[in-house]
Amino acid sequence: MTERLADISARIDGIEKLGSVVNAMRGIAAARSRQAQAELAAVDSYAEAIKAAIGRILPMVRMPYAGHGAGPPRRAIVVFLAEEGFVSNFSEKVLGTLADWETSALLLVGTRGGALAREQGLKPLWQGAMPSRTASIPKLADMLAEVIYRGVTEAAIGTLDVFYATVGAAGVVETRRAPLLPFDPSGMPDAAGNREPLLQLPPADLLAKLAGEYLHAQLCQAALHAFAAENQARMQAMARTHGAVERMLESLQGRQRIVRQEEITAEIIELAAGETASRRTAR
Repeated sequence: MTERLADISARIDGIEKLGSVVNAMRGIAAARSRQAQAELAAVDSYAEAIKAAIGRILPMVRMPYAGHGAGPPRRAIVVFLAEEGFVSNFSEKVLGTLADWETSALLLVGTRGGALAREQGLKPLWQGAMPSRTASIPKLADMLAEVIYRGVTEAAIGTLDVFYATVGAAGVVETRRAPLLPFDPSGMPDAAGNREPLLQLPPADLLAKLAGEYLHAQLCQAALHAFAAENQARMQAMARTHGAVERMLESLQGRQRIVRQEEITAEIIELAAGETASRRTAR
């Protein structure tokens, strides 16, 4: 009986430690998700500023601007998957809603999700890791932009989309797709009525540089959304795990009380039996 009680107590101790780890992971994921969502406002503002600048430059460009889409019409997609584990089926959902992955060249971001994609038979054109801190996301965007430009130059990329998860209403993780290349000037704001800006570069050269900056901003936006969504999924998974841990702990604690009562009852019966035997011997 004592061994059973000790075994249950050891299991309770282990479950309590697991609960502490789960709570810590849940808190870290929540903080990371909130931080990424808060930083999105700054990146959005930066992207809007670039769009406004492009809108003012466009009327000054006499020749049609072809952007970076001069290569063959082979579609490529930048796909953001999970970097780490404990996110339930996050990567499976992203890949499951990507309809044309079989006919597209894939640039995968996310170590854990990339491994899953390879298990499913995907052969990415490029794969990289998602940073563990939002401060490193601009470096990831730089790396992606370099890979993209090299792919365009080598005719491996003609058109480019980005596909990523985002935190929607009520914290629900959703997927979103957006075109990146070729650069589409029709989506830029109308600068009619504005004064012509003073330039230090030829308009076409400046437009090319601004288009590159806009691509970088779009990659940062997608990466921040994906970073927030992965941590949101991890927080939700840890919340479900926390509930399971609490239920298991409650069950074990109930069992512990029962076994302790059984042990006490057995000791009382043993003492009573010993007392009865002593009285009979005395007579």
